[in-house]
Amino acid sequence: SAPAPGGAPSGAAPPDAGPSGVALAAVGSHGRRELTPGGDLDLVLLHRGRPDIGEIADRIWYPIWDSGLRLDHSVRTVAEARTVARADLKAALGLLTVRRIAGDHTLVDELRAAVLADWRADARVRLPELAALCRERWEQQGELAFLLEPDLKEAHGGLRDVHVMRAVAASWIASAPDGRVIAAHDLLLDIRHALHESTGRSTDRLVLQEQEAVAHAVGMADANILLSAIAEAARTVTYAADHLWRRVARATGTRRAPVERRPVGNGAVEHDGEVVLARNADLSDPALVLRVAAAAAQNGLPLAPATVAHLAGDAALPAAPWPPEARDALVSLLGAGPAAIGVWEALDQAGLIARLLPDWERVRNRPQRNPVHRFTVDRHLVETAAGAAALTREVARPDLLLVGALLHDIGKGWPGDHSTSGAVVAHDLGVRLGFPDGDVQVLETVVRHHLLLPETATRRDLDDPVTIDTVVSAVSAVPGRERETLELLAALAVADGNATGPAAWGPWKARLVA
Repeated sequence: SAPAPGGAPSGAAPPDAGPSGVALAAVGSHGRRELTPGGDLDLVLLHRGRPDIGEIADRIWYPIWDSGLRLDHSVRTVAEARTVARADLKAALGLLTVRRIAGDHTLVDELRAAVLADWRADARVRLPELAALCRERWEQQGELAFLLEPDLKEAHGGLRDVHVMRAVAASWIASAPDGRVIAAHDLLLDIRHALHESTGRSTDRLVLQEQEAVAHAVGMADANILLSAIAEAARTVTYAADHLWRRVARATGTRRAPVERRPVGNGAVEHDGEVVLARNADLSDPALVLRVAAAAAQNGLPLAPATVAHLAGDAALPAAPWPPEARDALVSLLGAGPAAIGVWEALDQAGLIARLLPDWERVRNRPQRNPVHRFTVDRHLVETAAGAAALTREVARPDLLLVGALLHDIGKGWPGDHSTSGAVVAHDLGVRLGFPDGDVQVLETVVRHHLLLPETATRRDLDDPVTIDTVVSAVSAVPGRERETLELLAALAVADGNATGPAAWGPWKARLVA
């Protein structure tokens, strides 16, 4: 045939096409171009029924084995690979990112098109299966953001969740991960790469003794900064994934009539399982952000991400001192209990919490490298406030209990004893929130002495007059409000202990404090 431009015969395969009817393709992390030093080479040898495929496979696999590289391999026709993908969810996820390395382009293109077509056609069945698989993994691995020795790949908020989000996007049911999620993913991938290089092993668990070396390898000053960065990235991924799975649940669930907008609070309505702004919401109202958040939490509903972004970009925030309506909305939000945690996280992801409470930034994502603690400092504070909501009937001032619980460890963002420095911050924030002077003094006292009752009960002789005088002196810091202060300290001790972890609180300590 006549030569084509460049000298190749017309209709001939490109010079890099390789033999006809056979192709080597990468899948999984190799297919995504995310291979790390300890990762497997995930390879599929595709063919069209060639009788010599076994010999070709041996010529490829044996040199790889001889080199010592880890190899996960298979030999398939397109039809066989397609059948495996339809039967095995994990195989399908790997094949969604198939990438040609060498050989026949058309084979790889056919496989990619077939797997994607099947994935989209079966989405209403496969995605709920994938959601169940994710929940099982999260239960086993825990939350990446709050683990002392996290699995960077499999924990909730880790690399695997971003891979899953991309797979969901390939079904056309949800959008692809946004720039923030991709940046978080890339940071976690860099850390995983450094971990593999540092240890010389294929491990995804970042154990304590490796954290300093990994921190330096990725250009961070120390392990605390590394864990803080991991927490930030993981929370970004987790928040986006939670929204994605809600969207999947709506898209794959039983078809139903359109949901009407149901009022759930002043300025807030429920729409399709999420809280959005009412059409008449006043964006100039300084209490609006917290009031809408409180409405969502009190109704056990998430805030719609678009609503959070709208509030962050356009809504007024309360100036110091806060008006009573804004303070009441904050108390209502915290008083919703565990339902407040997800709503608080939504505000935090949009940067609203640090704008409402500027001192929050110093404890945000701050790690607690102590096995007693389950959470970063900021998450521990929110968990404590959520737990305190169940104890509000035991105190005369529920508002001071909830705000005191939210602020009790705020001093951990400052040098020195955290109870002492925290009392100063709590005083300033009490003034900012618009509490009267007497209430500000009680808040300051509660934060300063939040460890008084558990430490006294477990480390002091309760019959010693000095012990009694110490406790009396502490709770008498605000004259006339001694009983109120003691009630608050007792309730806070319970909420703080439960939020810290089982090693910090149990029936024995509860009996002593009571």
